[in-house]
Amino acid sequence: MKEQLPIAEQLKQKYHKTEEVNNFKDMLYRSAKIYRSRIAFKRKDENGNIFSINYEQFKNDIVFLGTSLIKKGFLNQRIAVIGKNSYEWCVSYLAASIVGVVVPIDKELHTDDIINFMNVSQTACILGDSKNLNHVLENIEKIENPDTLFISFDKKEDPHCFHHLLLEGKIFYNNGEKDFDSITINPDELRILLFTSGTTGNAKGVCLSQRNICSNILSTYGIVKVKRSDLFFSVLPLHHTYECTLGFLLPIYSGASITHCEGLRYITKNLNEFHPSVILCVPLLLENVHKNIVKNMNKSLPEKYKKENENPFSTLPFFLKKIVKNKVKNTLGGRLRVFIVGAAAANPEIVSDFKALNLMTLQGYGLTECAPLVAGNTDFFQKDDSAGLPIPNVEYKIDQPNTDGIGEIIVKGPNVMLGYYEDEEKTNQTIIDGWFHTGDLGKIDKNGYLYITGRCKSVIVTKNGKNIYPEEVEYYLNDNPLIAESLVLGIHKNNDDETYINAQIYPNIEAITEYLKGSVPTKEEIWKIVSDAVSSVNKKLPNYKHIRSFGIRDKEFEKTTTKKIKRYGDNMKIK
Repeated sequence: MKEQLPIAEQLKQKYHKTEEVNNFKDMLYRSAKIYRSRIAFKRKDENGNIFSINYEQFKNDIVFLGTSLIKKGFLNQRIAVIGKNSYEWCVSYLAASIVGVVVPIDKELHTDDIINFMNVSQTACILGDSKNLNHVLENIEKIENPDTLFISFDKKEDPHCFHHLLLEGKIFYNNGEKDFDSITINPDELRILLFTSGTTGNAKGVCLSQRNICSNILSTYGIVKVKRSDLFFSVLPLHHTYECTLGFLLPIYSGASITHCEGLRYITKNLNEFHPSVILCVPLLLENVHKNIVKNMNKSLPEKYKKENENPFSTLPFFLKKIVKNKVKNTLGGRLRVFIVGAAAANPEIVSDFKALNLMTLQGYGLTECAPLVAGNTDFFQKDDSAGLPIPNVEYKIDQPNTDGIGEIIVKGPNVMLGYYEDEEKTNQTIIDGWFHTGDLGKIDKNGYLYITGRCKSVIVTKNGKNIYPEEVEYYLNDNPLIAESLVLGIHKNNDDETYINAQIYPNIEAITEYLKGSVPTKEEIWKIVSDAVSSVNKKLPNYKHIRSFGIRDKEFEKTTTKKIKRYGDNMKIK
């Protein structure tokens, strides 16, 4: 009998066909030609009316803005972009990355950090929301380049605003100034400079080429087909490669459409206005959607089918399942077909629950340094508890695995960054013989599926050499509906060199109030409930992984922009 190939090898025979591009300019011109009159963006005007921008107009706006930037002397210069997700941000990103080097900056950063990134990257020009630019302008004396040009997206009375530059560029271009069309891009040179804080501290400048990102777009399309009829609902911050590559550039390559969420509080409203079919999200957002679905299901179902704090769907009769599926789909806008989940591991039970509701949920694994995707669940093969299979043209393996097969994940492929900005030593420590050392721990099964078990730096090592991955203990804690968030640490006691497990816990007060039949919980009641939850978790873990102490926090943990809990700073203080 013929031995069956591992699933990772079977996948290689199923990839969707792609058309090669290796730089943004070629990709933009190709899309404008093929999808000319198709909708690229859906937006709202000042009165809240929805209108569309087609591919031809999108390309023209980039050409006009780029022409203005060239006329102002920014060819081959560093150009920063900052602000909320918007059409202006997207136009500016592509114009800047074709004219020079784009420096996307997180709008949530402290002003001093923004200015530091501008100085370190030698930014000559910054485009962004006036709110963000004003904070920087108030500290203008800290900017090293006195000639830095500030271009506002929304201050239309400013002669240097985005809209004035578009009009100027249009006039220049129509009068024969075709310098933008003449730009030749080396796909392997630095064109995208990103500063990343990650969950482990110090910010690093990640240098990406356009080939890095284009290869990732093609690889992703090879395993997850994007339809021209798809509308992407952009929620996560665009400065991050996850949203930028997969939620912006991938649909532009594919001829799909994009709309931007107006803010987290408007998600439900926007879903029902725009009717998207694809959402990129982080596990936290997925969990919140899931909680609301389960809550509403239990509210609306006949009494005999209700299950307190549990998903009743699997026990429903066939005819009710069909009704529930339609209701859920309608609450999400009516057209939603897929959630793409990244930035951290999703709860496999939630992934499975969504699948039962005909909502495909594909999780993957990636890093900014890999532009970003490395592994993913696909149209063809899915495993709810795994980060997926290697994407086309990318390899991964486990470096120095232990007896359980766990070791550092290392990656090779055209998506791997050029290096860290002006840090040759760090680059050489991280990229060895072409393999990028991720700093993440994982294992690979016989079919090629990747499982993330933690980060090298967050591993807690006991006195007798046992490794404890905090994420595993946190998973069990967070699985309890009465706990909102947790952070697991290794601590030492006085005159004792053993390492003990401590859990910092932020309780879910709303769920506890419901649990107590509506009465506001006292501190003593919260302590008792959390203590019981910790005891319950300890019963599921071997003795050396037991939580020996815990603290209760009165506010959420500080998070990165992709909603990962930071494993540094105030979060690490023991309560």
